[in-house]
Formats: sequence, C-alpha cells, structure tokens
Amino acid sequence: MTLERPSIVDARDAVADGIDRGALVTVFGRCTVEYDGRASSTLDAGDRHVMLKPDGAALVHTDEGQQPVNWQPPGCDHEVSCERRDADADRSDAAENAGGTGTETETETTGTTETLTLESVRSTPDERLLVRFRNVLQVSAFSGTDETELALSGTEEDLRQRLLDEPDLLEPGFTPLATERDTAAGAIDIYGEDDAGRTVVVELKRRRVGPDAVSQLRRYVDALGRDLHADATVRGILVAPSVTDRAKRLLTEHGLEFISLEPTAT
Repeated sequence: MTLERPSIVDARDAVADGIDRGALVTVFGRCTVEYDGRASSTLDAGDRHVMLKPDGAALVHTDEGQQPVNWQPPGCDHEVSCERRDADADRSDAAENAGGTGTETETETTGTTETLTLESVRSTPDERLLVRFRNVLQVSAFSGTDETELALSGTEEDLRQRLLDEPDLLEPGFTPLATERDTAAGAIDIYGEDDAGRTVVVELKRRRVGPDAVSQLRRYVDALGRDLHADATVRGILVAPSVTDRAKRLLTEHGLEFISLEPTAT
C-alpha cells in the first residue's frame, strides 16, 4: 500500500494500519526529529525518510550516507498520531516550505498547524524518538517475510580455504604449515614453506588492495625474520584479486611478491 501526498489524517490512518498488521512502514516528507534517552538530540526541519520495522526498530535517513542520522533498536513500541500545534512556533519552518507541494494543514482562524507524529519508545533503557511531519509526500506499508540468513561468500576465509585445499595455486611445491601464526606484528594468515625449504608468509585479501596491505605484509616478514635464525630466508606473498599500481611498486621495492587469486573459483 502506497499513498502519495496524503492528507495528515490519511497518512496517520495508513501508518496506524501498517503498525497494527506488522508491516514495514515508511514515511517520506519534511520533518523534525527529537531524541531523549542516554543523551538528547534535535534535528531541525529537513526532508527525511523514516522506516518503522515490525520488530520495533526505527530508522531516520537523510539523502546522504548509509547510516541513519537517528534510530531506535528492535523492541521499541511505535505509535502514530495527529497533533495540532501553534503555528507561530513553527513560523520559520513554514517559511522554508513556502511554495512546496506537501500536505501541511494550517487553520487560519485558530493559527494552528496539523502534524503527523511518529513516536518510538523503549523502556529499558528509557528512550524516546519523536518525529513530526508537517509535509508528508509518501507513506508506504509492506507486508512480507524473510526467513533466510545472510550467507557470506567471497570472504578471506574462503580464500584461505582455497589455498589450503590447493596449495599449488600459490606456486608448485608450496606447503602450508600453519594458519594465524602469531608474530610481534600480528597473526600471519598462512605460514608455510616453498619447495626450496624457505619460509613463506602469505597475507590474504579478498578484494583489490593498496599500499596498506603491502606495509602489513612487510611488517609480518620483518617480525618473523627476527624470530627465526639469522640465515633464514623469509618470502612475503600478498594474495588478492588485484592491487593498485602504487602497491605494485612497493612490492617490488621491498622484495615482496603478489599472486592474483579470487576467494572462490570463477
């Protein structure tokens, strides 16, 4: 169910119906946001997208970034209502919205405005998120289920397991001896030997990498070199789908190597 530019009353009824039947409810329009709980915060009027989830979570998004500017966790209670407020208190906000196409309602004789109010309340700890819409451009409510869990693929663990299963993908004669071997610089992804008996440090990355990955590998090689006997030769190999040009230059400068390999076979 979707309503475009509904009246405040129609928007309230649509949100209330969505909450009652456990739907995912979204509202887009011009609103203010207030939060009171472990701290306090206020957002002045702006165009925002608010999502109320049936598990009690509430999210307030702007047109920038991936994170909500304010939110409530699952377990909250959602409520919706219409409020009549003193128009003089919102005069500056009204000026911002002059000429808009929203659904703000103002009664000239009483000097009041009507707002759609969304409230998300959590009892432990005591938190309250209050969103007031003076203009509602769209209300939607979606009923659905999703019983599946996120299945990750193409992880560094996939890449590690691929090399452990097929060591020759690194190079013929490579023998893995340990994973997550501790050094003073941190844990090495794969520790092993080449066909000449030289120690090999393998650093795994699941995506294209830059100079930071090269510096990390160099620290591991240097740390392991200090742990082994003086005559030991330690090779460092960076394994990733690809590297930047600068990373490639640094690998050459430090005598390190690169193998292009995807986490999973393609």
